[in-house]
Amino acid sequence: MRSWWGWGTVDQAVSDDECVQLAGQLPGLPDKPVPVPDLADLDLRVPRSEPPAGLAPLCSTTTADRASHAYGKAYRDVVRALVGDLANPPDVVAYPRAEHDIAAILDWAADADMAVVPYGGGSSVVGGVEYRGERPWLSLDLSAMDRVLDVDTTSRAIRVQAGTLGPTLEDQLRPHGLTLRHFPQSFEFSSVGGWLATRAGGHYATLHTHIDDFVESMRVLTPTGVSQSLRVPGSGAGPSPDRFFLGSEGILGVITEAWLRVQDRPVHKASRAVSFPSFPDGLHAVRTIVQSGLNPANCRLLDAGEAALSGASTDGSSVLVLGFESAHFRVTSQLDAAVDLARDHGGTPAEPSGDDAVGSWRSAFLRMPYLRDGMARMSAIVETFETACTWDKAIELYETVRTDVGAAVQRVTGSPAMINCRLTHVYPDGPAPYFTVIAAGTRGSELTMWDEIKAAASDALLTNGATITHHHAIGRDHRPWYQRQRPDPFAAALAGAKSVLDPAGVMNPGVLLE
Repeated sequence: MRSWWGWGTVDQAVSDDECVQLAGQLPGLPDKPVPVPDLADLDLRVPRSEPPAGLAPLCSTTTADRASHAYGKAYRDVVRALVGDLANPPDVVAYPRAEHDIAAILDWAADADMAVVPYGGGSSVVGGVEYRGERPWLSLDLSAMDRVLDVDTTSRAIRVQAGTLGPTLEDQLRPHGLTLRHFPQSFEFSSVGGWLATRAGGHYATLHTHIDDFVESMRVLTPTGVSQSLRVPGSGAGPSPDRFFLGSEGILGVITEAWLRVQDRPVHKASRAVSFPSFPDGLHAVRTIVQSGLNPANCRLLDAGEAALSGASTDGSSVLVLGFESAHFRVTSQLDAAVDLARDHGGTPAEPSGDDAVGSWRSAFLRMPYLRDGMARMSAIVETFETACTWDKAIELYETVRTDVGAAVQRVTGSPAMINCRLTHVYPDGPAPYFTVIAAGTRGSELTMWDEIKAAASDALLTNGATITHHHAIGRDHRPWYQRQRPDPFAAALAGAKSVLDPAGVMNPGVLLE
């Protein structure tokens, strides 16, 4: 059963005792966690809109559906849900079964002046699936549209509905011996449409880093009509229609289907961990590896704090987790070559067998969102933010962000912070650092503290020439910094497109544009 207030499934949530144990790492936190909220205790606002008779079978106004669709899964979402702060839940949750259902819902929304927020798996961590305006609003849940409709084994591509969650997609591809091989951390609880709408980052640390790289064609239902791009392997025919809708976060229309490039399932895999005396030493090694053309599937560099937190290291060293895979040939030679390059930059490879660091990191990676919720129940401040920059700015960015955010945490909370970093993706021209901030908060003031720390972190990224996000998307939380980053002519063009495709302004208002 999915948790309505926190990450993942109810049975995987952190216990009360584990919450207390986690909080022991930080001084001054309460001795008991905030109780897990009960749906029966919620007193939601009465729905302000009622669906017409023809749409009523597709719609729900139950407390369970409205509460579970009120927020995404950011820290601030979890904290609000924990205390029953659902001041603006959706008035209606709709579950369309086909494209004509979506068209009818959008027509109703326009006539009723009701905001529509597309909802895939609800895993947004940037305020992408909630509405903060005054109008009635509808959460458009695409989970009933979850099938692979066509499999082209000759071209190795599939046509898939946008509501398909990661595990469901892979289950339908497995009998064909195929895989998309796109595994974001939210894989279990995010959808194909959500990946496309937010330009999600996935499994591969190099080459196929974003869902963009797998897109062959997209179908988008806008309030003024359907956009269906030509299905070809590549085209130079003007600006790309697919690029136009990738990352549009539901403000222009609803992604309903896509043709995606798939591949044979890998059977050859090899991985190895390499330790470095310092994070800058590891950065130099990773740059050499990624610029060599070896293209590892996994190339995650963990600084000392991240390595210790995940159990990948206990001696204060930074750890590089390397991995290669293929469906057709052995990859040990590529791994050996990458390890040799790492060794040339002061790296110490782990033993080839029994590589505990790789397994420890992988387990911690999947468990981390649940631990975040446990810390939130103890009033700890937990934030993650990610970015990308060019290699010439990487070391300075790492050090400056840690200094600036550390000073902000000290000012806001009165206590020092634990600030860790890892590289999630790497390119020949730069890395994508991912920071984690953990600090002692004050019960009742967590959101105010989080907002100030979030602002300081976002300012530090833009000040140092890095992007506000590499793969978490913009949503409502990142919009002020996105407005500073994007060129003014592009902002005007996006607003113009919005007015043409969504003249009633019902599609996910407040995301990307004011």
